[in-house]
Amino acid sequence: MDKPVLVEVRDHVATVTLNKPGSSNALDLELARELLSAALRCEDDPGVRAVVLTGAGKHLCFGGDLKGMSEQGEAVTAYLNELTTHLHAAIASFTRMRAPVVAAINGTAAGAGVGLVCMTDLAICGRGSKFSLAYTGVGLVPDGSTSFLLPRIVGRRRAIELFLLNRVLSADEALAWGLVNQVVDDADVLTQSHALAARLAAGPTESYAAVKRLMSLSEPGLESQMAAEGRMIAAQARNPHGREGIAAFLEKRKPVYG
Repeated sequence: MDKPVLVEVRDHVATVTLNKPGSSNALDLELARELLSAALRCEDDPGVRAVVLTGAGKHLCFGGDLKGMSEQGEAVTAYLNELTTHLHAAIASFTRMRAPVVAAINGTAAGAGVGLVCMTDLAICGRGSKFSLAYTGVGLVPDGSTSFLLPRIVGRRRAIELFLLNRVLSADEALAWGLVNQVVDDADVLTQSHALAARLAAGPTESYAAVKRLMSLSEPGLESQMAAEGRMIAAQARNPHGREGIAAFLEKRKPVYG
């Protein structure tokens, strides 16, 4: 059985690949656990001087695994509390680690997939890439660091627009809004991301680490905000609106919120 997250280290660059292409790398408990393990491995390895995060298959990450959430029934709150505990610990690790982290965004990043983009230091996407928060479209609330990091990247008003209206951003819009640093041909995303990571790996790693620490110190509160996100999305998944939103998505119909 293939591992849900792959880690390969070569020439001081660790490539972390979400490896559930059959579900467009939707985040379930297993994937969250393995992502945390991958983050801790990269953080602990002094030989890792840059990290590339990408997804196997056509898409980076479709966000949370709504089918898996629905299958939990009344246990969904406990399930999401456990899932977000691992996911948010992974995000904190990638955000705080000394090595610069580059997102190689193939296809779509949705929901918490946008959070994975936000947690990285630099981001490259393909011309066909799309970005969607999608939470309120299924009666849920932001998680994956998005309520903390996204407003700091694109601005509060634009973040609210993405959260409330579920507007889909094209690659060019994501570049204009500052969500990504570069747009390249879809076939070149991984190559260009590795080239950037190689440049970083050859640079002054401890200087980069100090820059990341200074940035973190200037904006405290990420971990406490993610803890609040985890509790809130877990509770919302049992709320009637959350249940209806998830059910409507899985049944491919328009939700009806009473």
